[in-house]
Amino acid sequence: MAITAVTSVNRRIKQIRQTLKLSQVQFSRIISLSSGYLAGVEVEKRKVNNRLIKLICSSFNVNEHWLQTGEGEMFRLHPDESFTKLVNLFKELDPKYQSYILKEINLLLEMQDQEISKPEMP
Repeated sequence: MAITAVTSVNRRIKQIRQTLKLSQVQFSRIISLSSGYLAGVEVEKRKVNNRLIKLICSSFNVNEHWLQTGEGEMFRLHPDESFTKLVNLFKELDPKYQSYILKEINLLLEMQDQEISKPEMP
């Protein structure tokens, strides 16, 4: 039986989480996803969409090409020091504060998306 691209992406997401030594709960909190949905992704019961791929890549400094194809390195070669510091600080926060930070980040992303989708004025 051939492994589909969806299966491969799902397995690579699990591999990322395990490499980062994060639980499903920790990983899913960082990307504002329910841990149940993440569990479904990891056991290949849920499909992975482009938004989830982009979110994982930006949140964990993952090489998007590797995540989609399995080719190349798992992580971008030169991790940003501020990103590493941010993730480490986030992991130290109490879960209720992690939740607050994630909500605020989602609001900022929504604002950014709205700015990007606005046509430029001449």
